[in-house]
Amino acid sequence: MSDDYLARIGKLIRDARQHRGWTQTQLAEALGTSQSAVNRIERGNQNISLEMIARIGEALDSEIVALGYSGPMHLRVVGGRRLSGAIDVKTSKNACVALLCASLLNKGRTVLRRVARIEEVFRLLEVLNSIGVRTRWVNDGVDLEIVPPAQLDMAAIDADAARRTRSIIMFLGPLLHRMEQFTLPYAGGCDLGTRTIEPHMIALRRFGLEIAATEGLYHAQVDRSVSPGRPIVLTERGDTVTENALLAAARHDGTTVIRNASSNYMVQDLCFFLEALGVRVDGVGTTTLTVHGVPQIDVDVDYSPSEDPVEAMSLLAAAVVTESELTIRRVPIEFLEIELAVLEEMGVDCDRTPEYAADNARTRLVDLTVRPSKLEAPIDKIHPMPFPGLNIDNVPFFAAIAAAAHGQTLIHDWVYDNRAIYLTDLNRLGGRLQLLDPHRVLVEGPTRWRAAEMMCPPALRPAVVVLLAMMAAEGTSVLRNVYVINRGYEELAERLNSVGAQIEIFRDI
Repeated sequence: MSDDYLARIGKLIRDARQHRGWTQTQLAEALGTSQSAVNRIERGNQNISLEMIARIGEALDSEIVALGYSGPMHLRVVGGRRLSGAIDVKTSKNACVALLCASLLNKGRTVLRRVARIEEVFRLLEVLNSIGVRTRWVNDGVDLEIVPPAQLDMAAIDADAARRTRSIIMFLGPLLHRMEQFTLPYAGGCDLGTRTIEPHMIALRRFGLEIAATEGLYHAQVDRSVSPGRPIVLTERGDTVTENALLAAARHDGTTVIRNASSNYMVQDLCFFLEALGVRVDGVGTTTLTVHGVPQIDVDVDYSPSEDPVEAMSLLAAAVVTESELTIRRVPIEFLEIELAVLEEMGVDCDRTPEYAADNARTRLVDLTVRPSKLEAPIDKIHPMPFPGLNIDNVPFFAAIAAAAHGQTLIHDWVYDNRAIYLTDLNRLGGRLQLLDPHRVLVEGPTRWRAAEMMCPPALRPAVVVLLAMMAAEGTSVLRNVYVINRGYEELAERLNSVGAQIEIFRDI
């Protein structure tokens, strides 16, 4: 077999193994071989017979591997169906990836409950495993156990996995406490235009971190004599910037004040996790965080990240655009109140239960029931703001909702260079969206959606918006190459099918 074919087979095997929740060691035991052999197979570095492919397929209960299917995953959507019943919101993707990075602070055992089983998490696990961190899914694959080694092997880092996630940038904060020099691959992820890491560096230089970028790598050097003597003022109130500053401050022996901090949901979850590690954080939920760091963290910790407000918004939008009555359970209401206020102003008929506590005992949840509604375009434009404003990642869903409303809606996505452009993909499905500039889109409604076959946009939230429009369109649509959706949503098609959608997953043979 050619090297390229072996690599493709290896990737299919790796994806199937991770979907089942197995480690390489567990698969090796099932096959009667070694973990190193499985590792070579998954990297495409070992010849593999058809008999072995069949055995792997049987062990993983994966027809895709057994039949040798390859290529990207696609969705076939039969639209025009009404949703009904109830669906639960999964744990936060952005919180889970931050907590995976934060586990590097701890020398002890970390257990994260109900971790989102998404591609972004799988990529980070590949990176962690490659540098010596032991991870395994426990409790029937629901929870994740993380045990770090005494010394990280940064020379063995899986660069391919690292480049497929922007979350790798959050390794900087923890790693600066573990070694004086290291390299990291450039961060990747969604195609959202140029995003500089300079705001991260402005914060992390205060802890002695300097970076030189050459040949696709960040070369990091740490000066232990440097420490923040005055409050750190973030030049960007970004979520990952704040998280990196928190991760650096957590093991700084002293008190660190972080100003202009994000108070968004994933930052709060990280603060709660740091408190479980023994790091006191004052001001959670505000733009000034005071971190009382501890130089060494060696505890066995068990933490439950909260539910994902952006997934909740996705499910709410699915109900609105398909004119359905749907109950969305475990919604983190604190991080959706502005969105709901705007939707109610547009005419969305929605009830909510009394609040109750999430499993982390801190985040407030409700159950929402959405009903078919007659929508009117909002008077004011839709635009994001840092929390407690309308969430940046929820803006794209208003494109599909506005397309179902009577009148014109201006959407101003000022944060990202390219994302507004991807929203005009809705025009392929019958939408009437006019791109005014790279940041502003004018949406005309109501829309008579029509089925189409198209490629998935390369940005997560616009990709889901296209899927929702396909669900509303009469006829059969095809959305090709949906890897980007799998980066941020766990089994989204299957879960939408459970409440009445008709979405088929398939691959090219």
